[in-house]
Amino acid sequence: MSIEIRPVTSKAELKAFVAFPETIYGDEPNWVPAFLFDDMNTLNRKKNPAFEFCEAEYWTAWKDGAMVGRIAGIINRRYVEKWGKKYARFGWIDFIEDFEVAEALVRTVEKWARSKGMEGVHGPLGFTDLDREGMLVEGFNERATFATIYNHPYYSVYMEKLGYAKDVDWLEYQIQTPDAIPEKILRVNEILAKRSGVRLLDWKSKKMLIADYSDQIFDLLDEAYAGLYGTTPLSRRQVEAYIDQYLGFVDPRFTKVMVDKDDKLVGFAITIPSLSAALYKSRGRLLPIGWARLLWALKHPKTIDMMLIAVRKEYLQRGIVALMMTALNQSAIEAGIKFSETNPELETNIAVQGLWKHYPRRQHKRRRVYIKLL
Repeated sequence: MSIEIRPVTSKAELKAFVAFPETIYGDEPNWVPAFLFDDMNTLNRKKNPAFEFCEAEYWTAWKDGAMVGRIAGIINRRYVEKWGKKYARFGWIDFIEDFEVAEALVRTVEKWARSKGMEGVHGPLGFTDLDREGMLVEGFNERATFATIYNHPYYSVYMEKLGYAKDVDWLEYQIQTPDAIPEKILRVNEILAKRSGVRLLDWKSKKMLIADYSDQIFDLLDEAYAGLYGTTPLSRRQVEAYIDQYLGFVDPRFTKVMVDKDDKLVGFAITIPSLSAALYKSRGRLLPIGWARLLWALKHPKTIDMMLIAVRKEYLQRGIVALMMTALNQSAIEAGIKFSETNPELETNIAVQGLWKHYPRRQHKRRRVYIKLL
């Protein structure tokens, strides 16, 4: 039978769109679903502040009376203005192992993009770079993290068959927690701390961190990430939304904040206990017992996920990131953490990758944004 493409126009259809990945990944232990309520809010035109400067449409694919795929088409006007490229994005892309299904979905986004005056399509990307992005092309036998996409190997094969090529890659590393911090690193860090005039903030509660530093964290994030692939400035409403999303799971042991003598933020590293196993078991749902699994994961971590790291430009050459990573490793040792997951780093970001040279590590995943000019 032919493939039918249906636009998503109702809340019930959006719920089916969001839940679809479980159909093809339900038995794949390396898949980590997003929180279903997070995806519902992100895709909701009334709730996601990105719709102040974005437009989007969603479609599902049907064959023999069953849903067999989904895709979102997004145009981020701030991206077009900042980077001078009239590109639409595709995201939330999933499909069964059937090339005709993938082709029908992707061609739908291409047709929509042309109708909006766009000159290219790239993805998978979200509304902003803080959404899940990048198609997995290496590391299919590795478990995904809370912040990343998992997909089957045939996805990239189909994208290339459809005329898409690599635009950019991200690498991911698994860092083994050392038995102890090397003495050489401790001596260097002591010197760096004295020269830079910064200190590690001793924060005790999320309430205190959010009240005193959340605005500074996201202002610094905007500044530090401004030149990275696909980034756009965050609006005030976006900052408020991301405060809830990213700071909701922070733990004083694993989130490091550096301040200067005037208590002004100079750098931070947001790291959270891995939620991968808990989310897989609960399929991204909090009820009936998903919340209990999450609480257990937060209190008894064996792996931690590095979510966001940023340092003020004037402090980049003063070793601030190294200071934070040493403090993080010390906390990991004390907490019995076995591994840290870096989450995606641009393959050209040699400076960040160099942070791990003193620790046992392996580059175990690679993900890609594909592009096609129309």
